[in-house]
Amino acid sequence: MRLREVAQILAAETLWGNDLLDREVDTGVASDLMSDALTYAGPRMVLLTGLTHPQVIRIAELTECCAVVFVRGKRPLDGTLRTMAEEKRIPLLSTAHSMFDACALLHAAGLKGARTRGDGA
Repeated sequence: MRLREVAQILAAETLWGNDLLDREVDTGVASDLMSDALTYAGPRMVLLTGLTHPQVIRIAELTECCAVVFVRGKRPLDGTLRTMAEEKRIPLLSTAHSMFDACALLHAAGLKGARTRGDGA
């Protein structure tokens, strides 16, 4: 699935990274607990979160996420997060859906959940 499809499925607004929406996405992880997100390392993953702190970009970079989707209509207010996303080339999207609904929509469309290394991934 392409990131563009993720955006369409979630009716998400692209906050930054329109030129990167053709990236391939294989898996997703949803968490507001960034230590949980760290356990799901792998490229071609989208991170769904309600957090808008710059730490989200650091986690996305460490786990090689191809994008961050803010749920519940959240938008980063701090320009630092957007600047970091631009420097690291991590697209930012925002959807009005709750985390639960966003996950359900993506799962129904065929996106797989990320697995920890110990889960047979």
